[in-house]
Amino acid sequence: MAVRVVHVATGNVGRIALGQLIADPRFELVGLVVSDPEKVGRDAGDLAGAGVATGVLAGDDLDAALALAPDCVVYCALAETRFFEAIGDLERCLAAGANVVATSPVPLIYPWGLLPGSMIDPLEQTCRERGVSLFVSGVDPGWANDLLPFAIASTCQSVQQIRCSEIADYATYDGGPVMFDVMGFGREPGDLPMLFQPGMLASAWGVTLRQLATGFGLELDEITEWFEQEPAPEAFDVAAGHIAKGTVAAVRFTITGVVGGREVLVVDHTTRLRPDLRPDWPQAAQEGGSYRVEITGEPSYRVEVCPTSAKGDHNYAAIAAGAGRVVNAIPDVVAAEPGIRTVLDLPFGTAKGIFATTLND
Repeated sequence: MAVRVVHVATGNVGRIALGQLIADPRFELVGLVVSDPEKVGRDAGDLAGAGVATGVLAGDDLDAALALAPDCVVYCALAETRFFEAIGDLERCLAAGANVVATSPVPLIYPWGLLPGSMIDPLEQTCRERGVSLFVSGVDPGWANDLLPFAIASTCQSVQQIRCSEIADYATYDGGPVMFDVMGFGREPGDLPMLFQPGMLASAWGVTLRQLATGFGLELDEITEWFEQEPAPEAFDVAAGHIAKGTVAAVRFTITGVVGGREVLVVDHTTRLRPDLRPDWPQAAQEGGSYRVEITGEPSYRVEVCPTSAKGDHNYAAIAAGAGRVVNAIPDVVAAEPGIRTVLDLPFGTAKGIFATTLND
């Protein structure tokens, strides 16, 4: 029997996730919630660009959608600039008796050691009372720096360090709030955006480091953060807007888990808006961008992950990977013990049934 699903948000991630929910016979889309008044009343197939009419029309009332009694809610709303509102949305979904898979808020990927108990405990209690689970993930933070490192390291006899990198050109990414408000592109160097305020990097990617540490049986002494900004040599335009000469056009940052004075877990991000900027920084394994997992140990590894898509470029492919990560987790999350679930709790996800979307064509 198909899992009854309500979907929330049709932005860059949500639109792709919605398309999979419509096409995948494992799921039955019963409701769709949007925030843009211009999208209200439109068919889900239209908003997903799926080329089909589903009969499910977008609404702006989350409670009305939850009244449809879905088995699961797929939550893809932006949370970076509306954290508490997003938490409230998730609480309402869980309280309605719906399991939730989500791409935000990122701290809920692994909230312990980051969020206070006063925020975690109510979610856990609601899950227990309603018999439901919550799973938040994506590609980064998410699959590329939690499940993938665990899988590779499982072959090692010893490990000294794990470094997880995203190296990408974001020129074609059109998410303005993330690009300008969160990451600070187009600002004067030193005019720090949300991401580079003290402690924010460690909060955003600290969930990854803490989850890895728990899985490997480590206790981190500290988490450190570092970043660097590179100005544009001249003015140019990208999908999200205009980058003036002298404003930030490339950034690199690292978040590091330290044990006994040694850097054992590292998340390393290099993001450019032009490929010629800072050639001394890490370079992607394919044009546009890639993910990389480097393990120093016995044996050592350097694994390059190069997502591509028939529907778009490297940025589209990476977003699709994050959407697919949570959608494919739905059956396991529905079957899981109640509570906030992580990659450490869920079974190894094989995406059982995913071939049906093409083999039945």
